Amino acid sequence: MLWLWIAVSLALLVGLSLYGIHLLLMHYYLPHVHRIFQEKPLFIIPFGQPDPAAAEVRISTANGLTLSGCYWSAPGPRKGVIVFGLEFGSKRWSCVPYCAFLREQGYDIFTFETRSQGDSDPQPGYDPLQWVTDVEVEDFRAALAYLKARPDADPRGVGFFGISKGANAGMLAAAVDPYVRCLVTDGAFAAVTTMVPYEKKWFVIYCRSKLLAELIPHWYYCYAARRGLREIEAQRGCRFVHLEPVMRQLAPRPLLMIHGGGDTYIKPEMAEQLFQQAGEPKEFWLVPKAKHNQAFQLAGDEYKQRVLAFFEKHLGSTPAVPSIPVPAAGV
Repeated sequence: MLWLWIAVSLALLVGLSLYGIHLLLMHYYLPHVHRIFQEKPLFIIPFGQPDPAAAEVRISTANGLTLSGCYWSAPGPRKGVIVFGLEFGSKRWSCVPYCAFLREQGYDIFTFETRSQGDSDPQPGYDPLQWVTDVEVEDFRAALAYLKARPDADPRGVGFFGISKGANAGMLAAAVDPYVRCLVTDGAFAAVTTMVPYEKKWFVIYCRSKLLAELIPHWYYCYAARRGLREIEAQRGCRFVHLEPVMRQLAPRPLLMIHGGGDTYIKPEMAEQLFQQAGEPKEFWLVPKAKHNQAFQLAGDEYKQRVLAFFEKHLGSTPAVPSIPVPAAGV
């Protein structure tokens, strides 16, 4: 029985040691995760200029806030409707460079500002970050409801085109709404997939032990990320929504993911990991040397050609439903 007592004692000792390391990590390391996660990136955020060709739109949310948006009708026969998801902090007019060529080719364009962004109503006590929360997903659902309620609503559904945070929120809303027929994203990212590689890097910096950082299993970093997010949610009064589990729900709708090969914020391997979780049909285009949200500026004509070809194939290839002039309206 001596060997059994020794084995139990060793197991207890190892267990207590691991638990002690866990408490130490949570006490000294998790606060750094909290702080870094809530730092806002130093992006050059585009705002654009008001376009008189757009109809101003106001949308009501379930809790009584008003969102600002705009709707551009195609100059000729309409092939389809595309919803544009704005990047973090930008205004609705910033979509014009991304979408002008699509409108010229026969697509209506609709975009809007989520709450506490641009001219949309702020939600008291809510300070948005670059990470998607439940409130932005709720706003996208309100936007889709507005499009369904328009007198010229396309019964076939709409296409989606989103940048960075706007891409993330749009995919989350589309995952449970088949009205979105196909999706193009640029610079999309998910919380845990992005956080874990950075956690490992931060751990070496703050704990000064590369060996220990490598010994900690991947699942523990995921656990620390999710625990940190839960604590931040309690502090900020919101819920961060995870994109990884819903990627497969987008299929069988076509997906084109665009990402910058020189993105130092959301590294290409993070985007590729997220892409692998999506079902077919899907396509991944890595734009060499492009920084975060800079693929359009760098790739230029090829960017437009690829995005247009995607929507022509998956959105504009079925018989068109024309748009009709209607006053801007909310739901």
